[in-house]
Amino acid sequence: MRLTAALPLLILYSAALAQSTPKPASQPELRCVTVPFKLSHNRVIIDVDLRLTDGTTLHVLAWVDNGDPDLFMSPRLAVGPSFCEGQRCSATPPLEMSIGGMTIPLAGRIPGAGVKEAWVWAIGKAPIAPGLEAEINVPSTILRNYDVLIDFPGHRFTIAEPGSLKFNGVNTKVTVNPQNGLIQVPSQIERKKYNLGLDVGEPISYLSQELFEKLSATHSDWPQLMGAIGPANVSGSVDEPKRKLMRVDRLQYGPLFLTDVAVAEFSGEKTRFENRFGGPTAGLLGSEALLNYRVGLDYAHSTVYFDIGRLFDVPDFDVVGLILRPEDDGRFTILGISDYEGKPSVPQGDNGVHVGDSLIAVDGIPVLGSTLGQVWSMLGGSPGMERTLTVERAGRQLTIAAQVLHFLGDVPRENQTKKRSKKTNS
Repeated sequence: MRLTAALPLLILYSAALAQSTPKPASQPELRCVTVPFKLSHNRVIIDVDLRLTDGTTLHVLAWVDNGDPDLFMSPRLAVGPSFCEGQRCSATPPLEMSIGGMTIPLAGRIPGAGVKEAWVWAIGKAPIAPGLEAEINVPSTILRNYDVLIDFPGHRFTIAEPGSLKFNGVNTKVTVNPQNGLIQVPSQIERKKYNLGLDVGEPISYLSQELFEKLSATHSDWPQLMGAIGPANVSGSVDEPKRKLMRVDRLQYGPLFLTDVAVAEFSGEKTRFENRFGGPTAGLLGSEALLNYRVGLDYAHSTVYFDIGRLFDVPDFDVVGLILRPEDDGRFTILGISDYEGKPSVPQGDNGVHVGDSLIAVDGIPVLGSTLGQVWSMLGGSPGMERTLTVERAGRQLTIAAQVLHFLGDVPRENQTKKRSKKTNS
């Protein structure tokens, strides 16, 4: 009887308690996030979650590429029909990307904030392309809607709503193409003014063929090399064995005064290159030249910040002198061999390396299925170190000893001092 009488009071008390207990507040949307990144062959690779058009969510790796306005993704991310144009197919982009819990719209649901289409390679390249582990990139057309900070020394990537990120370091006004977010920085080489793009998605820097050849002819004392080795071995394209490399003595890039900048000759179609940037340009600076900096991109105010993070130089061309092409099946074909002091840098002949051989292993570690960055890490080291290469030719495997060499050394300071003394005395 007492329990029956108390039951209505208990119900009323529970109802009152439910009304007085505050409901948990919904989590506010993140306005700024910082996530770690992996630097793979000088490319910034981050973890992201994608919500696809069929409602499913996938956890994948993404390549931060502010130098490309197009969105690329792997075949497994292409939901629904795709339309092929030559070697690539047009597909619907994922709905959104989550970086560290912050939602980044992709598919253009917000006017001006997304991309209309994504590209998928029609010839079965995966994830985005051979030798690259990312399944999607984060292009300039997306990044331009945010504040961005790439902390190369700390391996941290920050993305924030405009005005939410405090930038440090020296800054410069830049030109941002309003159509695609590509950036050009006012620069000087040999006291002549040029526009150079900013592309942290590119492993190496480039100069136009005209400017490269002019500097190369004028400065025979600057270290030069033929053959895209190390960070210049970007994709294994057919022109890479003949691609010219050089170290530029001094280069002013906005507020930065850089020395011994490694550049490759850009031999592509200059008109298309300039159309993408939205004006005349003499080339671009890639991540290899900026690895000591925190690079801040304030798109809303057309300003770039450079904050020095360390003072020592990271060895970039202390490698075995091979030029490689990553294949669709995970193998690596040897496209060429660079010279060193006028001689082939790797043994050739019957017991040496041949162009067309497949690189099977380095120091006994198989390279099949590795990324291009992982293979170049295996081929790098201190000059004089020996690497054991296992190559395959016509079904037969050979073992070849090759040395790590110091390619493309710094511009000789002694020669520069003598030149300056002559100029001063004349």
